[in-house]
Amino acid sequence: MIDLNLDMRQYDCPFIDTTDDVEIAFSAVQWQLDTDAAKLETRLIARSDSRGSLERGLQALREHPNMTDCYILSKREGVAEIGTVIEQTNAMRTIQRNGGYITGPFHIEDGSERWHVGFDDDEDEDATLAELERDNDFTVDARDRVGPTALFDLLENSGPASGLLEGCRSLTETERETFEVASRAGYYETPRGTTLEELANHFDVSKTAVSMNLRRSERKILGAAMTALDAMDESADR
Repeated sequence: MIDLNLDMRQYDCPFIDTTDDVEIAFSAVQWQLDTDAAKLETRLIARSDSRGSLERGLQALREHPNMTDCYILSKREGVAEIGTVIEQTNAMRTIQRNGGYITGPFHIEDGSERWHVGFDDDEDEDATLAELERDNDFTVDARDRVGPTALFDLLENSGPASGLLEGCRSLTETERETFEVASRAGYYETPRGTTLEELANHFDVSKTAVSMNLRRSERKILGAAMTALDAMDESADR
């Protein structure tokens, strides 16, 4: 299987148009394409920095001419779980017609959409990308050829992988930024490429604050990694 990560900008997608106008993002939880009716049914998480932006984004989504149905399943502060039905877009039609298929959830923010698309052979991939260029803007961010063994391993360990991802997402913005800067500056290398004092100067905080942020991020990531390793071991023992 050929797996592509695409940064896609469609010109007939209500989600992309909405994130162009309002500070809101959408992440797919479940999706089902009805090719006979030329419609896509999805459940998504809508997220915004404020309740007001969330309401404006959902209103703009409901009023989009390509939106067939949009309903709220749950909502709290700046986050909502929604269900939608939209008309099939040009890109969806092109991918489906050329033998392509969606291999993972999509995320839409700031007027562009992250797609994961699969193909069985190079000819289908080439034909699809050539046709997509006519009516859409996109870049191929990553391309992998996944064999059956690797694909089986990925599916078998999707649970541990999801848990590890959630562990990373549990970091606060400050914890993540501190951890990323420290890692890239060589704090975890031997010998160390930077010190706590240098990191404290970078963030204009005390060494104690930097140390606490690093310890919290390490605890969360290592905890998620250990949980994932235990789940992998349990799967291998079955």
